[in-house]
Amino acid sequence: MSKSNYITRYGWNALDQELKYLWKDERPKVTQAVSDAAALGDRSENAEYIYGKRRLREIDRRVRFLMKRLEVLQIVDYNPKQEGKVFFGAWVALEDEQGEEKQYRIVGCDEFDPAKNWISIDSPVARALIGKEVDEEVKVSTPSGIQSLYINNIWYEK
Repeated sequence: MSKSNYITRYGWNALDQELKYLWKDERPKVTQAVSDAAALGDRSENAEYIYGKRRLREIDRRVRFLMKRLEVLQIVDYNPKQEGKVFFGAWVALEDEQGEEKQYRIVGCDEFDPAKNWISIDSPVARALIGKEVDEEVKVSTPSGIQSLYINNIWYEK
């Protein structure tokens, strides 16, 4: 399954802020700490130096990833033409066969968050919902079998 390059403006801003924080705040502090630890002498048994170098590699790896990822991401803003149908960025109220209702927001793979009920556009549920309208039923293949979901409401954050 390929990873989509769509992201909400909020998600793009969050990744951009993380990149700026790592590059302008975190990395200089860690670099200074490594330099200070190296000045203490024997580096082979210097825990601060070893940890600092490891943390610096983690920061550099994340910075490289964010720089490359932000270049290819496509921000998808709200469009009034989307109203009434499920598209990227939509909040969807779903009801399952047992009558339980859940709400999900369809977002990019870089910003999905189960705690907020944000699901990736690449997930089976989101793929089944795209283009559907209120009162439609969708079938989703899950590990426990085919599940029917009914769309009760669709809205967008403007």
